[in-house]
Amino acid sequence: MNVAFFGSSLVSAYWNGAATYYRGIIRALDERGHQITFYEPDAYGRQQHRDIEDPSWARVVVYPGEGTDGVGRALDEAKSADLIVKASGVGVFDELLEAAVVNLKRPSNLVAFWDVDAPATLDRVQGNPSDPFRPLIPRYDLVLTYGGGEPVINAYKALGARECVPIYNALDPSTHFPVPPEPRFEGDLGFLGNRLPDREARVEEFFLRAAQAAPERRFLIGGSGWGDKAMPANVSYLGHVYTADHNAFNRTPMAVLNISRESMARYGFSPATRVFEAAGAGACLITDEWIGIEQFLEPDREVLVARNGDDVAAFVESLTPEIARHIGDAALKRVLSEHTYAHRVLELEQTLEGKRVAGVSLV
Repeated sequence: MNVAFFGSSLVSAYWNGAATYYRGIIRALDERGHQITFYEPDAYGRQQHRDIEDPSWARVVVYPGEGTDGVGRALDEAKSADLIVKASGVGVFDELLEAAVVNLKRPSNLVAFWDVDAPATLDRVQGNPSDPFRPLIPRYDLVLTYGGGEPVINAYKALGARECVPIYNALDPSTHFPVPPEPRFEGDLGFLGNRLPDREARVEEFFLRAAQAAPERRFLIGGSGWGDKAMPANVSYLGHVYTADHNAFNRTPMAVLNISRESMARYGFSPATRVFEAAGAGACLITDEWIGIEQFLEPDREVLVARNGDDVAAFVESLTPEIARHIGDAALKRVLSEHTYAHRVLELEQTLEGKRVAGVSLV
């Protein structure tokens, strides 16, 4: 199967939280014998902050982020693919691409909308009946999402989607795995996440409040945008942490913290890539509470679940390195057995299986 994929960026995780997900899915597709071309705009400084070179497992086409000639050429090239994907949150030309990909539909292909932030998309569309994406939803052959479970499926079907299937975040064991600790990441609790309006209040509650409640412990925060944020004295701000350093960041502190964005916590069933990155590194993970966590990791045995910042502080105060390592080892075993991108691509192939177009099977 030839796949044309329009997304934010495959080669840069800079202000691009979907990079790990894209890489895991697309690498696993390549391993299954599919050919992928990833089309991404030169925008937001991502090409200047690449953290990987063009990979061997996908062809990357970078088009200009200004003017429509470049994206037009990309669309013209993509029209011959068996599966044409428009991902959410490209950042530029989103409305153009949403309509243009639908218009590339023909009897011998499938067109799909792959939503890497379904809560945000649904909140926007449901709140604005004149949103231009709304009438396009029923025209896509299927909607894929990286989370949300039944609440997201039902919401998309209510908007006329023909089919909606979650393909959840997962682990790519070739990129996220246990490594030796690094002194620069030593501490009691680490958190990675960019500063976003939909997350900041929850970071204040689950991370900064916990740091205030445990002043003798060392807390680390990495990610873009936090430089001017007031923080307790026991918090060290690391700035942007490149993907190559994520394994060491996850492995070194006694525990690491996942904080969902508000909309994802509200919909539930939305494990962030950080959940699987941390588990893949054998980290002891503390996560904020959200519906569906037990579908991915078992609370108290493979993950610690906190209702608020006081819970986070209590976990940090009570953990020992031995207990933390036991939890991290259990999480690693679970995700390797059930939650890798190889598992997810099999689920994708099962979704596509039997979808014959012009008498040709796509898988």
